[in-house]
Amino acid sequence: MPRPRGPRPSGAARRREGAAPPPRSRRTTDPGLSRGSQQGGDTLGGTHVAGRHAVRELLSAGRREVKEVLIAEHLGTSDVVDEILELARGSSVPVRETNRSALGRLAGLDVHQGVLAIAEPLRTVELDALAKPEGGGRATVVALDGVTDPHNVGAVLRSAESAGATGAVLARHGGPTVTATVAKAAAGAVEHLPLASVARIPAALDRLRSNGLWIVGLDSDGDSPLFGLELLTEPVVLVLGAEGAGLSRLSRERCDVLASIPRKGRTASLNVSAAAALACYEVLRARGD
Repeated sequence: MPRPRGPRPSGAARRREGAAPPPRSRRTTDPGLSRGSQQGGDTLGGTHVAGRHAVRELLSAGRREVKEVLIAEHLGTSDVVDEILELARGSSVPVRETNRSALGRLAGLDVHQGVLAIAEPLRTVELDALAKPEGGGRATVVALDGVTDPHNVGAVLRSAESAGATGAVLARHGGPTVTATVAKAAAGAVEHLPLASVARIPAALDRLRSNGLWIVGLDSDGDSPLFGLELLTEPVVLVLGAEGAGLSRLSRERCDVLASIPRKGRTASLNVSAAAALACYEVLRARGD
């Protein structure tokens, strides 16, 4: 697609004119992006990983050190538990039995499936790196704009990773950390999906756009249907708004397209995790990957 020259138009103007994002610019310091968000290496929590699938993926991914695996007494056997024990032995990770109540206190949740791992915290990646995925290909980045419910955050990350998204952006202030609940809901996706942490989502959208990505906001009143959106064949950022409130004004203004998901029923809107799943898989479908 041709890319125009001249001043950068507002998001609303770009949507009206169908303008393309500007070419990549040289790296600059943005006041809305902390030094850590530009260089990566911040921590997002994630030291306590609960749930069988989440612990299995933690051990199999091998991206960070696992200090200990705790198993509930009298847990019984299953294919997943056997695989966890085998992976732990293969990585020389200590395994210890404990009672379920102690496991629940450590995990901070009751539904831990009898398995908990203690690991090094998750490390973030450089924001600019999300625009250039490892191994090449077109970037698909998910940005969470005010999404804070840990079950929704985990479900969004799970759908994004499953559909082949190349990264996600989380807000550091007022945004989610990767708690045991998030990690369990993500079912191990946090071990594979690169995560960037930023001070402000709108500034991060500006930065990603300067790296050549289109910004697509999911909005129930968006003027472009998500399904069949040609823009999804290009490198994109999918921006997901907070539960109930939707996209913030500043993030909305930075979107090249506001895309809506068709609804036939009476429900006002979809849960953010359901919208994320549909959007990520629509990107996959549109690209024929």
